[in-house]
Amino acid sequence: MTVFSLVIINKAGGLIFNRTFHEGGLNKISTNDYLVLAGTFHGVHAITARLNPVKSAPERPLSNSVPGVPGGILTRPEPPSGLEVLESENFRLQCFNTLTGVKFLLFTDTTQTNVDVIIRRIYDLYSDYVMKNPFYQLEMPIRCDMFDRKLLSYIREVNNR
Repeated sequence: MTVFSLVIINKAGGLIFNRTFHEGGLNKISTNDYLVLAGTFHGVHAITARLNPVKSAPERPLSNSVPGVPGGILTRPEPPSGLEVLESENFRLQCFNTLTGVKFLLFTDTTQTNVDVIIRRIYDLYSDYVMKNPFYQLEMPIRCDMFDRKLLSYIREVNNR
């Protein structure tokens, strides 16, 4: 069970972070290839988010309806999720899309368990060490040493389980 690589894409589809943790897992690709991967995934994710199945309209309630609201019920629609998991025979790609549009792509072994927990912890590290860094500019490449160290420490812990 191994975490191979992490890619972080900003809301415009630009690559802002990539790190390989296990050299023997995936073929090595160039930085230019990572840029192409980020842009391509962003486009595919946007298209798949629009491919949600059509849901039937909810039935109107007989009581407790809210006047002036269509259907009488206050509900918040689920945001479209887009592509979340892509699995091949050699690796699994898990995507975590934040509310701000930043995408975390985690490449793991197909037998890796609790990938959603791992990616959520990575997001917590990002929130603590990147977003709270007063010198970090949004949408720009991530260059935070503390984030790098904490992330590497966490992934080593995961890969050594």
